[in-house]
Amino acid sequence: MLLFNPLTSPPTPLALSQKTHHLPSISSLKNHTSFLTITNFPNKGNTLKRRRLEIVQAKGDDSADGPDRLISAVCYFYPFFDGIQYGKYVMTQFPPIQVLIHPLFPAIKVFKSFPLNGLLVFLTLYFVVVRNRNFSRYVRFNTMQAIVLDVLLIFPDLLERSFNPRDGLGLDLVMSLDSTVFLFLLVCLIYGSSSCLFGQLPRLPIVAEAADRQVL
Repeated sequence: MLLFNPLTSPPTPLALSQKTHHLPSISSLKNHTSFLTITNFPNKGNTLKRRRLEIVQAKGDDSADGPDRLISAVCYFYPFFDGIQYGKYVMTQFPPIQVLIHPLFPAIKVFKSFPLNGLLVFLTLYFVVVRNRNFSRYVRFNTMQAIVLDVLLIFPDLLERSFNPRDGLGLDLVMSLDSTVFLFLLVCLIYGSSSCLFGQLPRLPIVAEAADRQVL
């Protein structure tokens, strides 16, 4: 029986395994797209918010594209055409004003050719444009301002028909009233139409608040 003596037996060298461990290189990792690619799952909440933001920017209350500007600018011709008769004294005394609006005479003649044209235009603008939410609020607000401005023409018309003076102080008052109404309509036409063409939101005195209440 042989006994192992650690003091006399020579030490036995330890054999190390020659197995080589290869680490994956960076280039090999790049070839595995599934290892490096992080899948971005669509966030429905962010997409919905982004779409809503685009809609608000496109249909903003104080912004308008080309067609909206054009429609809004044309609407302000309606009260001016309907109240052109109040300018008979001004155009007689100041010929340059008559020259200024002379290009509009053919359109005014067509508008005045049928007595119910004013009523038909009123109903069309109110029910087809103002009450139609397919139009932007910009168009509906400007259209409503033009309608309210035309409705206000009832008051000077009633005064003129009630008194209808032939001469004296009464005639002077009527002339002053008619001239004031006409100049106010002319200023509203120039200011309202030009503002709309430049993409601004005109707010006419007296009628803007009433238009705000009608356009929700």
